[in-house]
Amino acid sequence: MKPIPQDLARRLYRDAHAEHWSVPLERFTEALQASADRAAPTDLDRYLRGLHLEDLALACACSAGDEHAWEHFVREHRPVLYRAADALAPGGSARELADSLYADLYGIRERDGERQSLFRYFHGRSSLATWLRAVLAQRHVDAIRAGRRLDPLPDGDSTDASVRVSSIPPDPDRNRYLALVQRALIIAISMLTSKDRLRLECYYSQELTLAQTGRILREHEATVSRQLAKTRQTLRREVERHLRQEHRLDDAQIERCFSCVSDDPGPLDLGGMLRKNSAPDRSI
Repeated sequence: MKPIPQDLARRLYRDAHAEHWSVPLERFTEALQASADRAAPTDLDRYLRGLHLEDLALACACSAGDEHAWEHFVREHRPVLYRAADALAPGGSARELADSLYADLYGIRERDGERQSLFRYFHGRSSLATWLRAVLAQRHVDAIRAGRRLDPLPDGDSTDASVRVSSIPPDPDRNRYLALVQRALIIAISMLTSKDRLRLECYYSQELTLAQTGRILREHEATVSRQLAKTRQTLRREVERHLRQEHRLDDAQIERCFSCVSDDPGPLDLGGMLRKNSAPDRSI
């Protein structure tokens, strides 16, 4: 696709009020170009003017990690995500998927020094709210498919099938792997700050919402979501390091450890581990 003329990019930049989020003109032009390259329209000017420009500018600011933009995004779009989640699963099981989107949208991981925000897939052709609902719906479908792949398949009479499944000998290493992960997790948790441990306990052990956790820690819920995602990555990284260095496990064995925990955590008690490591923090 031919490059977007600078005068057109500047007009669209003003129409999008991108300066409100401190989005550089160059970054906004790149987002416009990516959208045009993907759609390959015959009338470039008409196509670009038809985009949801203000949403595109907000997405650019959020992908860059602008705190002001993030607060606005969470305030305006969290209700949209929760309503979509409740429509997908009235029992509330999809709300965790909705909350988990924040980490991917923020872009915790980096590649070649650039944050890999999910917002890079938003091109402004639909509204941001519509796009978010579509992403959440796809995540929900993927989760259902993954669950079905793990379900045992009946073979003939269901009673006979259950007998055959139960006759499969248990994994002899499972208890050992669970014990290793538990010890490594206790050590990893002990290395966290008191504030990180409190955030984990509020959200996972006490099952408070992001907003409730944020009120306790005097943080915005967008900050809570990002910090939880960072802490999860830190814990996994430290557990992997401990298993590799202290117990000489290879990559396949480490993946098996996490698989055992995922299938059935057994005696793992995150709340108990957090309480054991808790300590007063006067800064909170």
